[in-house]
Amino acid sequence: MTVIDANRMHEIETRYPEYFHRSFRQRFGGLMIVIATLLYSLYAVWFFDLPKLFAEAHWERVGIYLSQWISYDVQPEFRIENDGSIEVRYPRFSPLGDNPHPDWLVNNPDGSISVSVSGASRTVTVSKNETIVTANGISVPVDVSSGAPKVVGPVPAWMTVYDDNVLADLGFAGDVSISVDRVKIRKRFIGWANFIFDTQSSFFDKPAGEVVSLIVSGPRIKPDQSNLSLALDDIWNNSEWQHGDVWTKLFQTIVMAFLGTLLGSLAAFPLAFMAARNITPNRFLNQILKRFFDFLRSVDMLIWALFLTRAFGPGPLAGSGAIFLTETGTLGKLYSEGLENIDNKPREGIQSTGAQTVLVHRYGIMPQIVPVIVSQTLYQWESNVRGATIIGAVGAGGIGLKLWEAMRTNANWENVAYMVILILIVVFLFDAASNALRHRLMGTKAH
Repeated sequence: MTVIDANRMHEIETRYPEYFHRSFRQRFGGLMIVIATLLYSLYAVWFFDLPKLFAEAHWERVGIYLSQWISYDVQPEFRIENDGSIEVRYPRFSPLGDNPHPDWLVNNPDGSISVSVSGASRTVTVSKNETIVTANGISVPVDVSSGAPKVVGPVPAWMTVYDDNVLADLGFAGDVSISVDRVKIRKRFIGWANFIFDTQSSFFDKPAGEVVSLIVSGPRIKPDQSNLSLALDDIWNNSEWQHGDVWTKLFQTIVMAFLGTLLGSLAAFPLAFMAARNITPNRFLNQILKRFFDFLRSVDMLIWALFLTRAFGPGPLAGSGAIFLTETGTLGKLYSEGLENIDNKPREGIQSTGAQTVLVHRYGIMPQIVPVIVSQTLYQWESNVRGATIIGAVGAGGIGLKLWEAMRTNANWENVAYMVILILIVVFLFDAASNALRHRLMGTKAH
């Protein structure tokens, strides 16, 4: 065990004062950051009134919307006529087509109709005088022979009684609305209805094997058009999913992002040389251009899209212009900062040979700045694919407008899911392509 005397201790303290005489910030800086973060979090909870917000939120809608992303429903309506007969009606644009005969709907010998909402565990039987709903292991009769529907027996928790209506909630499987003269059933199915062929197509409701057989070797459905051409035309012009319009708008979004980024980089490149202090020794010009870049990028792309939509009307031109203006400011700032951080020795060496300014820039500056330009431009291009989707919602064209139209109806959430998945795929592909291209141009290995 080594003993250190007072003189030796004083010598060590003198030699390493940073370890023995730490400032208040060094000693308590970490603790102060933790306390400040905690206080700010408490302030945010109070400012946004988060307890009330969470208490009043409609969390049940999350499940409803998510279920509608991956499913569709069929809504048959059973009208009880005066003579006791029951007429079955479907909405005008039913996923089952114009003349549906589903196997989950059975006409019974006694004139009643049985509907399997979810297998044998959730069924509805509609007759002249009563409707029987079976769910959760019990059957609940609802008398409809008098002036208002009346539940016979105790009312289960999944059934709600109103003055002129009884509503049975069968969970994800659907629901049943019972009144005196009609019964409405919502039956939910997993999947996307008629995603390939809509109800107006000649191939609608045909098994996949039969469709392939018709396309490969079957007789022509339309004498003036091959079955393959007809099938592709029906898919492209699907009235329910609108594949043609969706893919066209998606291509518009990609073109908007590419064109806006390309024009922005071309405009920012020469301006950045004039904005860099070490390249252009004119402080007035430097400051004017840097403030110009700040102005362009401080106005959000969405705001530029609103302005340009008013000026040029809705369409991809306004979207490309909004991206161009934003990217001129963003890339101009990034390029100029990259130029100001270059090593001046190569540039000075080339200048000492008496080379022209263009050659000095070409061989003394460009080799240093190209990696920054390539990296930042490709990143912005990838980012603008996402940005072009958002600005499309304000009328700037592209798939964003299509997505907004589908969301506004609050009924086409499966179409929303379809477009969101397409956008995610495109962003993923552009991210991968951008990374690969960046590493290839910069001569580095992708991880």
